[in-house]
Amino acid sequence: MTISVGTRLGPYEVLAPLGAGGMGEVYRAKDPRIDRTVALKALPEEFFEDGEKRARFEREAPTLASLNHPGIAHLYSFEEIPGSSPSTTRHLLIMELVEATASTPVALWIRWRKT
Repeated sequence: MTISVGTRLGPYEVLAPLGAGGMGEVYRAKDPRIDRTVALKALPEEFFEDGEKRARFEREAPTLASLNHPGIAHLYSFEEIPGSSPSTTRHLLIMELVEATASTPVALWIRWRKT
């Protein structure tokens, strides 16, 4: 995981890492503007200059926004946080934070942890 706890990405403050997969790193984050804890999925730094992977990550936002199912977290926002150059712009998906518990179905828990 490449983003440190306490880092601010736009208005979001990273609180804790949650997991990482092939196309993103997921963090528990806080949106202090509305006092809401969210799941923040960030495109990893090694993909910043890979146009194909960046485009794939960007396509994920409208796909998630079009879905409505209790097993899929709601997408709140797609954000692009400018860096010092266009190749360092952070791409973020801001989603509903779904807390997994002991009663969460195993398949859902595994999918959530890998997101």
